[in-house]
Amino acid sequence: MSTDKKEHIIDVALALFAEKGFEGTSIRDIAAKAGVNLAMVNYYFGSKENLFEIMVREKSAYTRNILDSIVRDDTLTEIEKLDRIIDNYIDKLFANRSFHRIIHQELMLNQRESLQTSIVNILTPNKMIIGSIIEKGMQKGVFRKVDTELTIVSIMGTINQVLLSGKMCNRMLGTPDDYVPYEDEQFKQRVTSHLKQLTHAHLLQ
Repeated sequence: MSTDKKEHIIDVALALFAEKGFEGTSIRDIAAKAGVNLAMVNYYFGSKENLFEIMVREKSAYTRNILDSIVRDDTLTEIEKLDRIIDNYIDKLFANRSFHRIIHQELMLNQRESLQTSIVNILTPNKMIIGSIIEKGMQKGVFRKVDTELTIVSIMGTINQVLLSGKMCNRMLGTPDDYVPYEDEQFKQRVTSHLKQLTHAHLLQ
C-alpha cells in the first residue's frame, strides 16, 4: 500500500470516527468510504483498534517534531518557547477538533483498556517536553517554583474545556447556542492570549 493510500484510509477513518464514534464505525465502513478492498485494510492495519492507534501515533509524531524544534531553538527564552507551544496547540486543535474529541472520548469512556493505555503512552512524551521547558526555567531562576505536572494539566485542561463541548463552551461564554466558537478566528486568538496571560502570571518571577 502506498503512503498516500494509507494516509487516505487514516483520514477516512478519522472522519467516520468523528461522525459515528468508534463503536459505530466498522472496518467495512472504513474500506467502503475509502474505496479500497476490505481485505487490504485488514492486512495493513489488522484491526480497528490498531488503525486507531496508528492514527494517534502519526498525529502525535507530527506534533512531537514541532515541539522538538521549539525546544532546540536557542534563540528563544523558556517563556517564549511556551508561547510558541501554546500557539501551535491552539492552531492544531482548532483545525483538528474532531481528532481531539475522539481521543478524549476514548480516554474518558475507558472501554478498551489496552487502547487507552496505548493512547496515553503515545501522548505522554509530548507533555514531558513541555515539562522539561518549565523545569529548565525554574532551574535558571526565571520561573517561580511551581508544580510542573499540574501546570501542564492546567494548560491542557483549559483547552479541553473549550474544545470538547460546544454547548458547554457557549454556556460558559454566554454566547448563543448556534454560535460555533471553533470557526471563529477571533475566539481562537482570545483563547491563545488568555492561556499565555495565565502561563506568564503563573510562571514568571
